[in-house]
Formats: sequence, C-alpha cells, structure tokens
Amino acid sequence: MQPMKNKTGLLLLHITGCIAFLSLPVLFSPDVSWDLKFLRLPPFQEDFISYTLLLLFFYLHYFALLPRLYFKQKYIAYFLCILVGYAVIEFLPHLVLPGNHAPRFNGAPPGGLRDAMGPPPPDHGFEPGSGPGNRRGMVVPFRLPHFEYLFQFLIVMVISALIRINNRLKQTEKEKINAELSYLRAQINPHFLFNTLNSIYSLAIDENADHTATAVVKLSGMMRYVISEAHHNFVSLEKEIDYITDYIDLQKLRLGDTIRLNYHASGNTAGKQIAPLLLISFVENAFKYGVNPEEQSAIDIDINIQDNLLQLLVTNSKVKTVNGDAMKTNIGIANTRNRLQLLYNARHELAIKEDEKEFIVLLKIDLQ
Repeated sequence: MQPMKNKTGLLLLHITGCIAFLSLPVLFSPDVSWDLKFLRLPPFQEDFISYTLLLLFFYLHYFALLPRLYFKQKYIAYFLCILVGYAVIEFLPHLVLPGNHAPRFNGAPPGGLRDAMGPPPPDHGFEPGSGPGNRRGMVVPFRLPHFEYLFQFLIVMVISALIRINNRLKQTEKEKINAELSYLRAQINPHFLFNTLNSIYSLAIDENADHTATAVVKLSGMMRYVISEAHHNFVSLEKEIDYITDYIDLQKLRLGDTIRLNYHASGNTAGKQIAPLLLISFVENAFKYGVNPEEQSAIDIDINIQDNLLQLLVTNSKVKTVNGDAMKTNIGIANTRNRLQLLYNARHELAIKEDEKEFIVLLKIDLQ
C-alpha cells in the first residue's frame, strides 16, 4: 500500500505542477479580463502554446534526452535535440497562428485591462524600417520571434537536469546500500560461516596450526572489510582484490581437491580505486553455481590491470546444483549491472555468455 500511495502522491504533484505552470500565461497576461475575451487574443494564445511546449520539453528532456544521450556521452546528438526543441518552442506558435504577429503592447485589443484606460493617442508615424502604408500599431504580415522564450526554455532545461541528476545520485546511493547489505548478509550467513569454520576446525584437529591461523586471519579480514570499508563510495583497488583473494583462498580450504581452480591477479593497483564489492558478485556466483563434488567442476578467474583498464574474466563449468537459487543469481547479476550502469556508465563493458557446459563473464572497467 505504501508504494501505491507514494505513486499517487507523485502523480498528483506532477498534475498540480503542470496546472500551475500552464496558469502562468493567464496570471501574467497584460490582457487578462473577467469576461475571458483574452482567450481569443493572439498574444495569449501564443504564450499558452509555448508554455505547453515547454512543459512537454521538460518531460522529454528528463525521460529521454538526459538518460539516452547526455549520460551516454552522445553530446552532439544531445545539443542538436536541444536546438531543435528550442526552435519548435520559439517558432511553432507563430506558424500555428499566422497573420497575428503584431508587436505586443502596441495598443491593447478590446476587452483587456488597457481598454479601461481609454484609446491610445493618435499616431501618424511609421514603423521604423517599414514600408509605405505600414503604420505603427497596425497588423504586420509577419515578424521574426526575438527569443521571447529563451529564458523560460533555459529554466525548464536546468530544472529538469537538476532533478534528474539528483534522482540519479539517490539511485546510486540506494544501489550501493542494497549491495552492501546483500554482501554483508552473504558473508555472515550461517552456511558460509559454518562451512568455513568447519574447515578451520578440521585443520585444528589435524594440528595444522599454520593453516588454521591463516584461515582465521583471512576470515577476520573479510568480515572487517565488509563492515568497515564497504560503506565508502570508492575503496582502494588493492584492498578490493585482497578481499577477493581471501574469499577464493577460503573456498579452496573448504572445497579441497573437489574442484579445479585457477586464480590469477596481475597488474599495478597502486593509486587506483573502485566501487566496493563490485567484482565479488561474479566470483561468488561461480562458486555458488559452478561447484558440485559429484561432477567435474572447474573455475578460472583472471584479474588484469593495465594502466586504468581493469579486466575480470570468470569462467565456471555448469553443474547441477542443489540450492535451487537460480532466481537469486539473476537478481544478483541484475543488481551488479545496475551499479555498473550508475557508477561507470559508458566506462564499462560487460559480456555474459553461456552454453551447455560453461558460464563466462567478461567485465572491463575504465577506472580513470
């Protein structure tokens, strides 16, 4: 019920805002009168058409031009659309109402407020630059618009951009919080902890003190990273890869010789940053749905950093799983896609391929 109420309230807010915006030509028209004769006046009609077009441009700019062109760095197409939009708003009313382009406020039409002030003084002069017979105050056949709606157009464009950017930042923060909570739950869930602790316990029974201490340190480091580091917008790439390495080492400890696992990380991580818990989704997915002790299981993970380009390649064999969490997998990958789109947008490439035997993920991120 709460989401429905929020949507209804948002819809009412939009409707109220649209009505208020379209009331501006009425409120500020110099020809407004109680007998509504001003509705038939060309200046008011031009204003009303232009304000309607400005309102339509607000939603076009918000829902289409910003997300599909500007945020995807298609700047030439974006600015061309802006110019076309302004031209339509500025010129279309003059084309819809041909022959009614007398300069405004050169004598008020009857029925307006200025009608009560009496007739204007006689004027036998000529309009500057006009031809014979084209007296001042008379209707001229055509006049070019003088950027009458440029200020309103810029205001509408800026407001829609600010609202869109603000919503984008809120969505980014929401996705980040959801990812933090998701991975926090994943790392402290009983299955992960019990399996890891059982493996550590087995090492302790075998009096393998060195491996036991190492495993405890790795588990402790992972928990500390998720709780204390992952709430930042960006973290050190070195820490993120260390977290992945610890996760893979604990999986090796838990799975033993039941899986063929190859993991390799190369490149210079110094001074580079990345959004936290962004890569682990694909690594964790490989262990969740690519391991079955009764089948031949294989996982290959390669992380390579060259200059500012990070490349992650994860390949796992497709096996029968008993957890039946395919839906959760799709949700996890969808969430990661959203985070990549919000945080790295045009600076990343994600390709996911699968066949009957393998599931392959190739992710490239420009960290610059």
